[in-house]
Amino acid sequence: MFDLSDHVSIVTGGNGGLGLAFGRGLVKAGAKVAIWGRNGEKNATAEAELRDLGGDVAAFEADVTNDEQISSAFEATIERFGQVDSCFANAGGGGFRGMSHMVSEDDWRFAIDLNLMSVVKTWKVVTEHLLARQAPGRLVVTSSAAANVGFGGAAGYSTTKAAVVGLVRALAVELGQAGIRVNAILPGYIETEMSLNTPQAFQDAARRRSVIGRIGTLEDMEGIAVFLASKESDFLTGQGIVMDGGHTIHPM
Repeated sequence: MFDLSDHVSIVTGGNGGLGLAFGRGLVKAGAKVAIWGRNGEKNATAEAELRDLGGDVAAFEADVTNDEQISSAFEATIERFGQVDSCFANAGGGGFRGMSHMVSEDDWRFAIDLNLMSVVKTWKVVTEHLLARQAPGRLVVTSSAAANVGFGGAAGYSTTKAAVVGLVRALAVELGQAGIRVNAILPGYIETEMSLNTPQAFQDAARRRSVIGRIGTLEDMEGIAVFLASKESDFLTGQGIVMDGGHTIHPM
């Protein structure tokens, strides 16, 4: 079970944080991994790390808000690996901070482009490829537990992370008969470079509300990537899987 030999995955934002954790899990299960990221130096470091785990890995520079760079990275991925079987649309970011009524329209559009339209654009080329091959496939997006809870001061982030869950449900209906499964991962507080820069009070609250007594680690995220890429998840589609140690079910 969970054997990903001969399986090719794209991981956007795969050169660090959650994306690199997904890559580690996929490589350990035998998958070939194409890392897409904007930073060439980070791409090279991530590629080397995954190769040290025994993976067949290649990294490509791409800004997934840019149509031309998406097309170029996808063509390079196909040239290198011959096919794509799953795509983890992980690239994204926090967007603006502050009271939403005081935020400019440009800042709203930036958040939408970064966290929603980048997923739409990336999945478009992957879906066209899978349908042309008449092959089953997996589309996975990194949403956030913030999609399900009030997250004041970061409305752009929580709004767009909720929007991709709606996208997942719609595409699951559209693509189910073609054998393409579409799901979202909703991480809670996970120890990453980005999350450790949040206020200490926020970190303390996350630890306190975890029903298992700790916050998440990157190692916690490896297995869910393997499951969602594998045939063992074939009966799961249109879902948002919350990975938060019970944080969002805890009332205190």
